[in-house]
Amino acid sequence: MTLAFPTFTAGMVLSISLIMAIGPQNAHVLRMGLQRQHLWLTVAVCAVADIALISLGVLGLAQLGGLSDKLMGALVGAGVLFLSVYGWQAFQRFLHPRAVALEDSSVVAEPVSRRQAVLSALAFSWLNPHAWLDTAVLIGTASLAYGQGSTVFGLGAAAGSVVWFLVLGVAAFWLGRRLNSLHVWRALDGMVALMMWGTALWLLSSLA
Repeated sequence: MTLAFPTFTAGMVLSISLIMAIGPQNAHVLRMGLQRQHLWLTVAVCAVADIALISLGVLGLAQLGGLSDKLMGALVGAGVLFLSVYGWQAFQRFLHPRAVALEDSSVVAEPVSRRQAVLSALAFSWLNPHAWLDTAVLIGTASLAYGQGSTVFGLGAAAGSVVWFLVLGVAAFWLGRRLNSLHVWRALDGMVALMMWGTALWLLSSLA
């Protein structure tokens, strides 16, 4: 099962579309940026944690590829279902936008040590069930559609994670509270919905 869409780019698009949906991990990066506390350390830890989960999903599920076409079809079908639901949720947020609830940045935050910053970033990355579903499960499942190119797909997904967290870190540092607006999150959710539905269609076409 091979898709015409470039494998590396497809992995990157899927990764970014999944991570863009605001969650505890992204909100934590925003908080650290607004508080000017270990922002780039937090960005680095979150990116590395995501790469570890992506590698686990792609390299682990890739071993299942030779079992049977039915199993591969079932896993890809499940991925299509999840992406469709996630896309619908993002579309609902697009219709009814809401800014992210962040602590009041006017209040001086308690100093955070480097060790605390690392542990917090790891907790938001690895103790979050959605992070496991998005990276290890969905990206790992999607990689099956690319057969021998699953590793390249995984590399694209890892690159997408790095790009997203770098962009989010820069935005949090330079834009501050202006980033936390209804217009910004509505635009993001609109793009998330389109990319998730588009990826679901690409995966669905791979079953043909």
